[in-house]
Amino acid sequence: MQRLVYLFIALLSFTAVSAQTITIEEYVNTYKEIAIKEMIRTGVPASITLAQGIVETESGNSKLVKKSNNHFGIKCKETWTGPTVSHDDDAPGECFRKYENPEQSYIDHSDFLRTRKHYNFLFGLDPADYKAWAYGLKKAGYATNPAYPQMLIKYIEKYNLNEYSLIALGKKQAADPIIAKKDEPVAPQQTVVVEPQQQMQTTTVAVVEEVKKPAVNYPTGEFKINETKVVYAPKGTSFLAIAQQHNVPLKWLFDFNDLKETEVLEKDQLIYLQRKRRIGVNQFHVVASGETLYDIAQAEGIRLEALLQLNYLPVNKQPAPGEQLYLQQPAPAAPKLLTVVNTKERSELIITK
Repeated sequence: MQRLVYLFIALLSFTAVSAQTITIEEYVNTYKEIAIKEMIRTGVPASITLAQGIVETESGNSKLVKKSNNHFGIKCKETWTGPTVSHDDDAPGECFRKYENPEQSYIDHSDFLRTRKHYNFLFGLDPADYKAWAYGLKKAGYATNPAYPQMLIKYIEKYNLNEYSLIALGKKQAADPIIAKKDEPVAPQQTVVVEPQQQMQTTTVAVVEEVKKPAVNYPTGEFKINETKVVYAPKGTSFLAIAQQHNVPLKWLFDFNDLKETEVLEKDQLIYLQRKRRIGVNQFHVVASGETLYDIAQAEGIRLEALLQLNYLPVNKQPAPGEQLYLQQPAPAAPKLLTVVNTKERSELIITK
């Protein structure tokens, strides 16, 4: 009888543990929206991000992710000043980054890849070429497992993760609203008019919630973007104070940053202390929702006029989210442009080619 009781308790324990196990499909459905947002913001393919999350967290079931929200196995490194946890990995008691929520981990993962020189070459690859990205990550030293690229590719192909990269690039329409929170009504429909040069086509898609660009944690003091000295200054900072502190003529400071003369910064932003270069360190930049050409030029450390010339863009137009801008060589064609037309009946989002 006692043996049967033990067996029953063990069975209950096994059932409880099994019920808590997250499947790969559940993991993907939970985090695909964040992966798409991050691809639009930084250019890191959503397919790669999701596959890495599956591998690094055992689809959300690993001990590390449960105690740290660290979905990508990123260790503390010398630059990390946030919370940490101790975890046995390649060696006992290694230091790993800890996050308040999974989205912070996804954002940090994107920034980790974007801001380290040995990953720069990845952003010159086709963002839809997940195989090149998978092998590129291994080449750059992201993981020690020699089979790491094959693992990523296997999950991407088995679970069709490249679909989310194509959605972020605007090359595929989501079957369901991309940003539809649990227990909230599905967004209303909105007409998206795509205008080729001689022919107009109209399709209807679900309204997508605006993808906000998360703040990047820039270093304090002088640092470099695209081999150009820059500082990150908060809103309200005096331009004169920046100029005097860094021994740069005030007139040059406005010129370097494509700004009209004014007294203080109107928002938190990057301020370059040298003239920006005519080409970027990255080959491409994927446009985020609400991101202006000026924002892109500052983020990439490239002159605004050069960005316009490389992509055949007028200064008063806005590229559509998901469009790929060229930073090192002339684009084969101008990107699609975004215009919002308001009428009494509805608001139309017009993407013009």
